[in-house]
Amino acid sequence: MNIDMERYIRQLMIPYFGEEAQEKLLSSKVLIVGAGGLGSPVIMYLSSAGVGELTIVDFDAVEKTNLQRQVIHAGKIGWNKAESAMEFVSKLNPDVYVRTLKEKIEPGNVMDIINGHDLVVSCPDNFRTRFLLNDACRIKGIPLIHGAIFEFEGEAMTITDSSPCYRCLYPEAYPEKTPGIIGATAGVIGSIQAVEAIKVLTGLGDLLDCLLRVDLLSMELFKIEIKRRDDCPICNGRLRQIYPENYEDSCRIVTY
Repeated sequence: MNIDMERYIRQLMIPYFGEEAQEKLLSSKVLIVGAGGLGSPVIMYLSSAGVGELTIVDFDAVEKTNLQRQVIHAGKIGWNKAESAMEFVSKLNPDVYVRTLKEKIEPGNVMDIINGHDLVVSCPDNFRTRFLLNDACRIKGIPLIHGAIFEFEGEAMTITDSSPCYRCLYPEAYPEKTPGIIGATAGVIGSIQAVEAIKVLTGLGDLLDCLLRVDLLSMELFKIEIKRRDDCPICNGRLRQIYPENYEDSCRIVTY
């Protein structure tokens, strides 16, 4: 594989990274769901690191209120966010091939959308999509990087076949409202997601084996141990396909 040594030299200089890790990134296919506050830094840092293929999913349009945290969309109010992100990546790193999907993640399409990817990065702003991605990725055996933000706070979690899943943390959704967010909080949590993604794809370093909670107002980080729940239908293998009735209201599993 032909590596642009000048472009990636600063990461190639890391002794335990080198060309082998770079080749793994260049041959990887990553799905990013959401090109908003979390998706912006994820897209920026995975494309600049040289992940070979990105699929970016977002049905929403760029609004002026987004620009306080969704910095990759500067100057593109009214654009579809996935298309805007693709244009950003094309200028940042032509090594990266980008596919866009301008649609919502739904029970009827989630399995097809995640299929063929080495990793999924979850950057939506709602529980329903997070549960859909968690369940589909566990069924298909695809690693998932979770992130969420609120005001000055955020959380991240790396979910693999050997780890607890998102439903072990949240068995069901709780009432949601549009939160206030400090833009830099999205940058911090999205950057953590990007680092975890690079570690998964290259096999370097220890993955988050817990929930990482970050409070940037007090500058405190908490690692919270999450154990697999014996009654989790995802982790115990009872749920083997996606049923629409599991993603209504509280998103509690009601059908196996």
